[in-house]
Amino acid sequence: MASSRSMAGSLWDQIEPLLLRVERPSRYLGCEWNAPKVKEGDFRVVVAYPDIYEVGVSNLGLAIIQEVVNLLDGVSCERVFSPSTDMEEELRKEKIPLFSLESHRPVGSCDIFGISIPHELTYTNILNLIYLANLPVRASEREDGPIIVGGGYGTVNPEPLADFFDLFVLGEAEESFAELVELVKALKGKKGRQEIIEEASKIPGIYRPIDFEFSYLEDGRIAAVRFRGGENASLKKRLVDLDKHLRPSRPIVPFCEAVHDRLNVEIFRGCTRGCRFCQAGMVYRPVRERSAHLVERMIQEALQITGYDEVSLCSLSSTDYTEIKRVVSDLKNICKRMQVNITLPSLRMDGFSVEIASGLNAAGSITFAPEAATERLRRVLNKPIGEAEMIEAVVKAVRHGKRRIKLYFMIGLPTETDKDVSEIPKLIFRLRDAIRAEGLAPPAFNISVSSFVPKAHTPFQWCAQETLASLEGKQRMLRSALQVRGVNLSWHDRYMSTVEGLLSRGDRRLGRVIETAWRKGAKFDSWSEHFRFSVWEESCLENGVDIEFYLHRERDPDEIFPWDHLHFGPSKDFLFREYRRALSSELTVDCRFGDCYGCGACENNKKSHLLKGERI
Repeated sequence: MASSRSMAGSLWDQIEPLLLRVERPSRYLGCEWNAPKVKEGDFRVVVAYPDIYEVGVSNLGLAIIQEVVNLLDGVSCERVFSPSTDMEEELRKEKIPLFSLESHRPVGSCDIFGISIPHELTYTNILNLIYLANLPVRASEREDGPIIVGGGYGTVNPEPLADFFDLFVLGEAEESFAELVELVKALKGKKGRQEIIEEASKIPGIYRPIDFEFSYLEDGRIAAVRFRGGENASLKKRLVDLDKHLRPSRPIVPFCEAVHDRLNVEIFRGCTRGCRFCQAGMVYRPVRERSAHLVERMIQEALQITGYDEVSLCSLSSTDYTEIKRVVSDLKNICKRMQVNITLPSLRMDGFSVEIASGLNAAGSITFAPEAATERLRRVLNKPIGEAEMIEAVVKAVRHGKRRIKLYFMIGLPTETDKDVSEIPKLIFRLRDAIRAEGLAPPAFNISVSSFVPKAHTPFQWCAQETLASLEGKQRMLRSALQVRGVNLSWHDRYMSTVEGLLSRGDRRLGRVIETAWRKGAKFDSWSEHFRFSVWEESCLENGVDIEFYLHRERDPDEIFPWDHLHFGPSKDFLFREYRRALSSELTVDCRFGDCYGCGACENNKKSHLLKGERI
């Protein structure tokens, strides 16, 4: 087996001198512990994450896909991440193309280039990756080279990126992306590039944007979405059985500290809590849990081959896992023996969650997301946490030794008033008073406030997004009220939220805006030191795109959305019913413990395969 340094086509001899001139050269070395070996002559796939190494190497989805593809016969799957600004400058200066981490060969010479789309503020990085690989940025201009495929969370509305990708993978990619790789490998050299793409588009869950054509009304709204094949068509996301996909089984251990420097093991997918703002909770339905004994086996085997001292049980709401007590009880003894900590990254704000989390690790901090400070607004969100529950949770947390409480709120929510916002600091003070009333010393409170962004495939997709001026006033109100000792307030940049909102519900006309912004230098837009809102304003103006049209107007009940032809679970009818219930402050009970609401995420609206009943 050839080493990456001696492999034909490797750029290592040109890359090595650059490493002394850039920050953190370990980002570009490859050869990490458990990194896959590549073979010369294999069908070659490169998967990318559009951010720096430390962020991307922590991404569980990318790790799963790389391992799945590397199991295919005669196929090697390598990684690439966005080079940091200093490395990109060196690559441009030396005219060296984007290279893969495993073999240091040009990304542009691979057969399939798969790019993860994690969130909207990575869109310009995605274009930059394609450009640095010496490939045409627009799909219509590519006559040869690798097939460029988008996947991940951002495909719930891929339309703003439709001009730049040949194909998208909708939903969970463990099976569909592997089928795509096998098909392209089998047809390589037998059919032309466009013929192969056309064949690949027939795989369930694979979306070819050029198969659909959009027309528009005079006021800018979408008039129709037409399938070019003649008949009406829609595409459905793919789902997998988690017990059949125990990946990654050999997690890569990076040389430098990653954003999430721990072993991440997924315990279930989906959520039926029904929070109306939560896109992930809607599009990852139905709930599918991984068997407890398989979770324990994955953790034990992965710890043995990685040496991590922390394992995280990942899901949208970890304590909703029906066997959480059993798993935690079994793992505590294992992890104590191996001197490993267990963490639960996503917790409900209730006493049960605190008991579970505190039983794992008494010290440090604990994080909750009440989202809103008034019961009325929490009912609008379908997050019915009572204040008594909140008090119980924080008091228990402090009793268990937690000295820092992190609370996440949102502003700019549907039906929100100034009173709802002013209640945020009052709630925090009431929580502190309740802790003191129990004879306990109040912990430090870290309060994080984000600006609400209406998302596709949620009940709030009909809502307008709050204006910059309104958000500024609310942030000022909070800053004034929370200038007290023991409380640290931070918030997400409202200008970033504006760009996020523009792209999250945009259509194909925004492709020109993204490209213009990128050509003006927009990159790493989720990093405050790189983000420039003026670039996005100028790009919209130059392309005749009205930000107000996309952000600050309520949608009509029958308006056609850019993503209506892509089915990610809950039907549009169900989402609209939930929107109307939200405006009336009506709650919808979790369907795992109540009635079926016919959301459409489960086949034939049957949920017999969903886990119901009390926690074990």
